[in-house]
Amino acid sequence: MVNSNSDILSLHSPQPAASSLVALVVGEVLWDQFPDSTRLGGAPLNFAVHLKRLGHTPLLVSAVGTDRLGEDALAAIARFGLETTGLQSTSRFQTGTAVVCLGPGEQTSFAIARPAAYDAIELYDRDVRQLVVRNPAWVYYGTLFPSSPRALCVVRQLLAAAPNATRFYDMNLRPGFESPELIRELLEQADVVKLNERELQFVHDHLELPLAPEAFCRAGSKRYGWTAACVTFGSRGCATLVGDDYVTSPGVPVDVADPVGAGDAFAAAFVHGLASAWTAARIAAFANRVGASVAGTHGAIPDVVPAAPRQ
Repeated sequence: MVNSNSDILSLHSPQPAASSLVALVVGEVLWDQFPDSTRLGGAPLNFAVHLKRLGHTPLLVSAVGTDRLGEDALAAIARFGLETTGLQSTSRFQTGTAVVCLGPGEQTSFAIARPAAYDAIELYDRDVRQLVVRNPAWVYYGTLFPSSPRALCVVRQLLAAAPNATRFYDMNLRPGFESPELIRELLEQADVVKLNERELQFVHDHLELPLAPEAFCRAGSKRYGWTAACVTFGSRGCATLVGDDYVTSPGVPVDVADPVGAGDAFAAAFVHGLASAWTAARIAAFANRVGASVAGTHGAIPDVVPAAPRQ
């Protein structure tokens, strides 16, 4: 039982994965604008930072503007130690922003400015070759970025260039960017899927998949060929299917500072566990713990992460 944020926000370094992986992480880099502060974020960037802290090599594919926010973003990304081979700068659009409204409990809403710099990513053959020569084992994508036709082409381009990589779709729906046709395609392309309760309801309503978490995971795996799937319930934990192994795992009690980015940290821990060939129960418990550690701090990328369980 965790009784306070300090119990889980330890300064332990995460244990290295059984085998370190290279992951292409494609999507938005943006600044989350809170009522009292502005913090760098975007689900793909958050995921990439946490994946690196867990001992892996994310290759972020995104773009920032040639403006002050873009300069600040590049400086911060360099401090995180991320490789910037796939990170572009553009004068076409301003660096992405999202106005964050924190509601009661774990409810959060976003007002996202589009088009943004990440909508201007251009990948030529040489750019793709420079990325796939690293032999990525995973490709990560969400829904917000490929909701524009140009960006969807970039996602398709990377998936085609890395046919042997495991494809991880973290749904991350945002109001105004919820096309059922797009989501169907992204689910079809995926090997591993993560979504929350609201997103499960959306998929049930529009794609006729079951609403019950276990039935959803099993039916989606049968329909689309997923090797793993996860439904998150915020502070109440998650339901996870890995192969034929299904578990529900309770959440980790924590005083929530803000929930922004907790799901992205959970996603990185989930991939870490899959890459380490852990059981579904072990993966779910660790991912819950990492997600809680972020929910218990302000901002999507806190300075510390909890230790991974020892092998």
